[in-house]
Amino acid sequence: MRLDKLLGNMGYGTRSEIKKYCKQGLVFVNDKEVKKSDVHVNPEQDRIVFNDIEVIYREFIYLMMNKPSGVVSATFDKYDDTVIDLIDLEYQTFEPFPVGRLDKDTEGLLVLTNDGQLAHRILSPKKHVPKKYYVEVDGEITEQDVEKFKEGLDIGEEKLTKPAVLEPDGDTAFVTITEGKFHQIKRMFEQIGKKVTYLKRVKMGNLELDEDLELGEYRELTKEEIEKLEEIR
Repeated sequence: MRLDKLLGNMGYGTRSEIKKYCKQGLVFVNDKEVKKSDVHVNPEQDRIVFNDIEVIYREFIYLMMNKPSGVVSATFDKYDDTVIDLIDLEYQTFEPFPVGRLDKDTEGLLVLTNDGQLAHRILSPKKHVPKKYYVEVDGEITEQDVEKFKEGLDIGEEKLTKPAVLEPDGDTAFVTITEGKFHQIKRMFEQIGKKVTYLKRVKMGNLELDEDLELGEYRELTKEEIEKLEEIR
């Protein structure tokens, strides 16, 4: 990999800025001063130092966010703030994107990464990755509703929804689905005559939302949490 590309990906500046930094003697590779920014380096083997600080290279980042209502799950939007707008520049330089989407008014667990292969596995319809939500509705949920969710509902698609697990507690519940149709949970409840008033994703696969994260906060996934996502094959 070219040195200027590596440092640029890590947020140290534009290609022209990094070229200037090299000429100023701020960059060392394996303890040797590097004056040309287009030299090739191996980030896995070479020791790179910028302005007396060692550069710790990594290709991918993995973030967990407790998405707030009012922002969209996208990398860019003309009208609304996106989840990318909520993260620091040091992470934005990796060009992460949300893995899947949550509706603008839905809160909860959202993973952001630049690992395209991992995202593809999680989002593949063939994987049927379970996603668990906490939901509040405007009516009491019955055992009959539980059975309807288990059987699948007609929400206007070509096929019924896949069997879903509904765990009620009065006018609140947990719902686990294995697909991701547009506004699916809201449409499922509409089909049984109830309106969703609050929706929050709490789990995806074996990865659970860190309840210590306030709305809009995020953190890097732990090694163990990344492994839980990598279990999806």
